[in-house]
Amino acid sequence: MAIGFIGLGNLGSAVAKRLTDMGETLKVYNRTKSKALDLGYEAFDSPKELIDNCDIVFMCLFESLAVENILEMENGLLSADLQGKTIIDLTTNHYEKVLTFHNKISQKGGEYLESPIFGSVIPALQGAVTIVASGEKETFDECKPLLEKFGKEIFYLKEPGKASKMKLINNLCLGSFMATIAECTALGEACDIEKPKLLEILGVGGGQSLVLKGKTQKLIEEDFSAHFSNNAIYKDLHTLQDLAYSLNQPLFTAAVPKELFGQMKKEGKGEEDFSSIYQLFK
Repeated sequence: MAIGFIGLGNLGSAVAKRLTDMGETLKVYNRTKSKALDLGYEAFDSPKELIDNCDIVFMCLFESLAVENILEMENGLLSADLQGKTIIDLTTNHYEKVLTFHNKISQKGGEYLESPIFGSVIPALQGAVTIVASGEKETFDECKPLLEKFGKEIFYLKEPGKASKMKLINNLCLGSFMATIAECTALGEACDIEKPKLLEILGVGGGQSLVLKGKTQKLIEEDFSAHFSNNAIYKDLHTLQDLAYSLNQPLFTAAVPKELFGQMKKEGKGEEDFSSIYQLFK
């Protein structure tokens, strides 16, 4: 079984490395071909050329517009014969756009598994991310052993779009927790409590969470190199508000974190890790 990979951003690179570490040989298409070559992958010149030489192709891109481009560009995936091919999309997609991806790939004879990742770089490298998938059950069952090579918890929601909606809901928790932890950290420092001790206490108190566990060192060292960027969480919270609006469902706690991350983007810190929101409160 030949496996392809599209998208060597922060998360994509981590997933690709994990798959390689688990014994898979990857063929890669990346917008910057030299990056794929520098990382030691066999690199292809177009998505079509890649999928022509693969049975399964992963995509891990920033947003649905990027996925749409990979599908529909000249020599994109949709220009290939997709009979017998499976596309596993790890992107956090717009809940409406992803439905068109299911339909277009199905019309070309391919299988599409919408499989957003819950987690960032470090968990991906450790094989500890959560994955929620939507698509045909047979396709999910066939791909699950591959997903388990980098995912610890794997869930299945059959109806197209539900996995993407679940990811957006999860990221409301993620963004809200991060903003609250950042504000608590700044307040504790203003009370002259040393940051490492403060975070240790929060970690066994009300702040206990995967978010705090994953971001403690970044907050202590103020190393905000991106694992999951402000731009990414801001984009996801914006899409979440679109989802809530479409359901006539008011969102109260989502608005403030979204605008805080928007402020980070406005200040030119969009590419920093989303834990850098701490700087707004410090």
